[in-house]
Amino acid sequence: MIEKIYIARHGFRLNWVSTAWKSPTGLPRDPPLTAYGETQAEELCQYFLSFPEEERPTAIFSSPYYRCLQTSRPLAKALGIPIYVEHGIAEWYSPVEPGTGLHPRPGPTESLQAHFPEVDASWNTLYYPSRKGESVDELHARVDAFARVFKPALHQRLPPARFRRILLITHAATTIALVRSFVGDREMYMKVGCCSLTELARREGAPHDRTVGAWRPVSLVSGEHLTGGTSREWGFEDIEVEKGRVVEDPGVPGSEHEEDAPIGLQLQLEELHISTHL
Repeated sequence: MIEKIYIARHGFRLNWVSTAWKSPTGLPRDPPLTAYGETQAEELCQYFLSFPEEERPTAIFSSPYYRCLQTSRPLAKALGIPIYVEHGIAEWYSPVEPGTGLHPRPGPTESLQAHFPEVDASWNTLYYPSRKGESVDELHARVDAFARVFKPALHQRLPPARFRRILLITHAATTIALVRSFVGDREMYMKVGCCSLTELARREGAPHDRTVGAWRPVSLVSGEHLTGGTSREWGFEDIEVEKGRVVEDPGVPGSEHEEDAPIGLQLQLEELHISTHL
């Protein structure tokens, strides 16, 4: 049984302060952390190490982007726990501008192990976002779909002690969508800073087979564990909207003829023995 869910945003990105950066993975739009961002990741780690052992994360699920895996690494090493890569909690890209190609997607989990030995490649991702981007509603639908299959997948794939306390390390928009999904409030307001931390506990009386709407916030996007406090806060009110729609972003040059696959849930609901009402 999952006792707690922690959700953290990645640390401060290098491309926010410099144009002279190179992606370690070679993937476009996949910057590493700044030195300050690495300090934030270490402070997040030290904060968790100050917890009693029975409160610490037992597994980390990370977005496949380098900055999230960098943020995950200090705690994974300190606690000796695995990092599982999950595209269902990956970055949100707004709809791609027609004719400009597709948004980037990180490579296979095995390729990320070369940079992060703490990654456990046995986890097969549950959900792949479309490389054509998503509207805000589509992002929420993606996260809801991921949340519905996440718990039964944990029960089928991992020993119970491994998923007792889960840490998800992701991005600002995805953090908001995840919290809204788990809490069951699509309108919940929050601004997410770098390495901010949310803690969720199961609602008393929530059905054991339910994930969406079954959690209550203990703390929301807190930066109290960070020496510099929260930084680079972001919320959905910061997106650029034109005529009621999110402004489109260009794709990656050269990707115009690449296939947008795979997309969506990689398992049928029946495989996980759950129903669509959850």
